[in-house]
Amino acid sequence: MNRLEKNQLSRRERQILDIIYRLGEATAQDVQDNLPDPPSYSAVRALLVTLENKGMLKHTKSGRRYLYHPAISEDSAKRSAIKNLLSTFFQGKPENLVASLLDPKDQKLSDEEIENIRSLIDDKQGE
Repeated sequence: MNRLEKNQLSRRERQILDIIYRLGEATAQDVQDNLPDPPSYSAVRALLVTLENKGMLKHTKSGRRYLYHPAISEDSAKRSAIKNLLSTFFQGKPENLVASLLDPKDQKLSDEEIENIRSLIDDKQGE
């Protein structure tokens, strides 16, 4: 599996990661119980194995069950997702992403949200 394939996650894989980050650890049954419109138990297990192969999860054995844990921090996973989003849709340029967010045809940001973005930029420039 090449690096690009490892960084790309399906919608279901992202949902599963969100559940495991929220719970801290989870069995396949825990994941299935928390998924909207859940697939079969065997499909959940297959997705967990895929996420393990991508380096996103690891497991420990608890009796007959596997407990899945995040293999990387949630912040690292977010940074990886943003890098993938930037390279896929925005030519790797953060300014293209921000411009898209600020486009009134696509996004209706409130004055408060725009001011918060300005503050974040000002804080980064001050560092």
